[in-house]
Amino acid sequence: MGFVKDFKAFISRGNVVDMAVGVVVGGAFGKIVSSLVADIITPLISCATKGANMKELYYCINPNAVEGQTFTYAAYPTVAAAHEAGYATMNYGLFFQNIIDFIIIAFCIFCVIRAIAKAKEKAEEKKKAEEAAAAAANAAEPPAETVEDILKDIRAALKK
Repeated sequence: MGFVKDFKAFISRGNVVDMAVGVVVGGAFGKIVSSLVADIITPLISCATKGANMKELYYCINPNAVEGQTFTYAAYPTVAAAHEAGYATMNYGLFFQNIIDFIIIAFCIFCVIRAIAKAKEKAEEKKKAEEAAAAAANAAEPPAETVEDILKDIRAALKK
């Protein structure tokens, strides 16, 4: 029963729920970034490269695979067409698109982490300033008489 008890304790911690929310939000964020790259950035790159579709950029590894045919990129303009004809391809366009996805996601995560770190830094500075102000206020005021001080004064008066 130790394992089940430990698992319940693990699940009941707030960190697990936060982590689950992070995974769900991260999955949705990944879809948004993929759409940004596929639907906005890639077409812009396509315009800059005079119409080349990044997804369809490939290199034929075995141009002599099909007997009686000479491989030409014009004859097989898409990766799917080259595969259907029996050619093996190295799809570097998709690879570049995934690199762009990664860079955008990494940049966004960096920005979020940096913002959180700056917020924590400001909160710590504010807390230190408040503590310093409280310490200065306490140093300026004479120390309040404690119950012990009063009792010592009463005992001294009784001794007299």
